[in-house]
Amino acid sequence: MKLLSVEAARAAMVAEAAALPAETIALSAAVGRVLAEDVTAVRAQPPFTNSAMDGWAVRAADTPGALTIVGESAAGHGHEGTLAAGQAIRIFTGAALPQGADSVVIQENATRDGEQVTVPAAAPADNIRDAGKDFRAGDILLIRGTRIDPWGLSLAASAGRAEVSVHRKPRIAILSTGEEIVEAPASPGPFQIYDSGSPALKAMCEAWGAEASKLSGVRDQLDAVIEAMRNADADLIVTVGGASVGDHDLVRTAAEALGMQYRVESVAVRPGKPTFFGVLADGRRLLGLPGNPASAFVCAELFLKPLIAAYSGAAHAPRMASARLAEPLAANGPREHWLRAKLTYADGAITARAYRDQDSSLITVFAAADALLKRPPGAPASAAGDLVEVLLLDRAG
Repeated sequence: MKLLSVEAARAAMVAEAAALPAETIALSAAVGRVLAEDVTAVRAQPPFTNSAMDGWAVRAADTPGALTIVGESAAGHGHEGTLAAGQAIRIFTGAALPQGADSVVIQENATRDGEQVTVPAAAPADNIRDAGKDFRAGDILLIRGTRIDPWGLSLAASAGRAEVSVHRKPRIAILSTGEEIVEAPASPGPFQIYDSGSPALKAMCEAWGAEASKLSGVRDQLDAVIEAMRNADADLIVTVGGASVGDHDLVRTAAEALGMQYRVESVAVRPGKPTFFGVLADGRRLLGLPGNPASAFVCAELFLKPLIAAYSGAAHAPRMASARLAEPLAANGPREHWLRAKLTYADGAITARAYRDQDSSLITVFAAADALLKRPPGAPASAAGDLVEVLLLDRAG
């Protein structure tokens, strides 16, 4: 359990995060939620053969020629009769193809003269969408475990769904410890800093599909830390700071006092070696993140994001890509190193430039980065142009 690889640590954590129970919600509120059921089509889409263009519904065998106009078919108001030889029906995009018609001539290619229209040669099935072209009754449109996006919502709506069954959002309680931390707008003392870690982690959790609450700052007193953990109403407690083994790092001791059994004691990763994970005696899970913002954010991407996905009933694989190095990198040490980096895109290729200062306290660097560049343990020096793996960060814009 000590100094596990990133992959082994992530697997051990995710194994403890079973999908939460299902609840039924309005489809309109389902974007970002994970399906707890398959969404199946109850009828075909489109439910009838229809026109793909504005024009004239005809029998291909009657073309080319001058045809008699006998009616109109519009979306929502189809033509009731059957098209006979020598006839044409005005038709609009999405309208049902009348009985007897087998082709649509687009309006630009036809000439109307009173109650007649002259059309060029047409072939059967021209400009026609067959019934069931998109999907058929009984087709599974969205499978259980799918995270609904606006396009998935549209697909469920096209199947006539007004509600869907989704997994409950995981409840995350974020606990930041440390006498040096103060929250704005309070004025920091001469040896204090503003809390930048827990507000960002709360926002990350919510963006990743969880309900997150930020617990009040807790003083570096064991009883206070224990009480805060005991009272946290959450599926997962995420602590920020106090995860190491210094005299003022009380998080592990407090968790152990609440019966925590370790699943991960430390990770062979840089930054973030002190990261740990365990199960409290009452069944709640606890993820301990380092206090330095960059360390906490890197480990949130590597571990917290997959945990939220697992609780939500979704699979999670890091969004990795291959990139070429913009500049050489020195050989790596024994721990997997995740470097904050900036990507550029040109001619279908990705170039990654690692920031030169990777100090784990630098928030400006993380705010500018759009990727984490992976350096495997013991990786040799790399030259500009060498291929590397990068984890793509979810950045707006």
